[in-house]
Amino acid sequence: MTGLHAARVAARLRRELNADVDLVKARYGEFMLVDGDTIIDGGAVAFLGVLPSGAKIVAAVRDRLKL
Repeated sequence: MTGLHAARVAARLRRELNADVDLVKARYGEFMLVDGDTIIDGGAVAFLGVLPSGAKIVAAVRDRLKL
Protein backbone atom coordinates (compact mmCIF):
# COMPACT_ATOMS: atom_id res chain seq x y z
CA MET A 1 0.00 0.00 0.00
CA THR A 2 1.07 3.57 -0.32
CA GLY A 3 2.01 5.40 2.85
CA LEU A 4 -1.15 7.50 2.78
CA HIS A 5 -3.45 4.55 2.00
CA ALA A 6 -1.78 2.47 4.72
CA ALA A 7 -2.19 5.25 7.28
CA ARG A 8 -5.87 5.67 6.39
CA VAL A 9 -6.54 1.93 6.57
CA ALA A 10 -4.67 1.68 9.89
CA ALA A 11 -6.79 4.48 11.33
CA ARG A 12 -9.94 2.80 10.05
CA LEU A 13 -8.94 -0.54 11.61
CA ARG A 14 -8.27 1.17 14.92
CA ARG A 15 -11.61 2.99 14.78
CA GLU A 16 -13.89 0.25 13.45
CA LEU A 17 -12.31 -2.84 15.01
CA ASN A 18 -10.64 -1.29 18.03
CA ALA A 19 -7.52 -3.10 16.82
CA ASP A 20 -3.90 -2.57 17.72
CA VAL A 21 -2.24 -1.68 14.41
CA ASP A 22 1.45 -1.39 13.60
CA LEU A 23 2.65 0.04 10.31
CA VAL A 24 5.85 -1.50 8.99
CA LYS A 25 8.04 -0.36 6.13
CA ALA A 26 7.39 -2.42 3.00
CA ARG A 27 7.43 -2.17 -0.76
CA TYR A 28 4.51 -0.45 -2.53
CA GLY A 29 1.37 -2.61 -2.68
CA GLU A 30 2.55 -5.19 -0.21
CA PHE A 31 0.62 -7.04 2.41
CA MET A 32 -1.76 -6.54 5.27
CA LEU A 33 -0.69 -9.00 7.97
CA VAL A 34 -2.49 -10.24 11.07
CA ASP A 35 -0.36 -12.21 13.50
CA GLY A 36 2.15 -12.83 10.70
CA ASP A 37 -0.42 -14.27 8.26
CA THR A 38 -1.05 -12.51 4.95
CA ILE A 39 -4.63 -11.23 4.87
CA ILE A 40 -4.51 -8.87 1.88
CA ASP A 41 -1.92 -8.74 -0.89
CA GLY A 42 -1.90 -5.83 -3.32
CA GLY A 43 -1.24 -8.36 -6.06
CA ALA A 44 0.29 -7.95 -9.47
CA VAL A 45 -1.71 -4.81 -10.30
CA ALA A 46 -0.55 -2.88 -7.23
CA PHE A 47 2.28 -1.35 -9.22
CA LEU A 48 -0.41 0.30 -11.37
CA GLY A 49 -1.88 1.92 -8.28
CA VAL A 50 -4.79 -0.53 -7.99
CA LEU A 51 -4.94 -1.27 -4.28
CA PRO A 52 -7.52 -3.09 -2.15
CA SER A 53 -10.17 -0.74 -0.78
CA GLY A 54 -10.32 0.15 2.89
CA ALA A 55 -13.67 -1.65 3.16
CA LYS A 56 -12.21 -4.84 1.67
CA ILE A 57 -9.26 -4.72 4.04
CA VAL A 58 -11.43 -4.09 7.11
CA ALA A 59 -13.73 -6.97 6.11
CA ALA A 60 -10.78 -9.34 5.62
CA VAL A 61 -9.24 -8.40 8.97
CA ARG A 62 -12.63 -8.63 10.70
CA ASP A 63 -13.11 -12.11 9.22
CA ARG A 64 -9.62 -13.19 10.27
CA LEU A 65 -10.16 -11.92 13.80
CA LYS A 66 -13.69 -13.37 13.85
CA LEU A 67 -15.26 -10.11 15.02
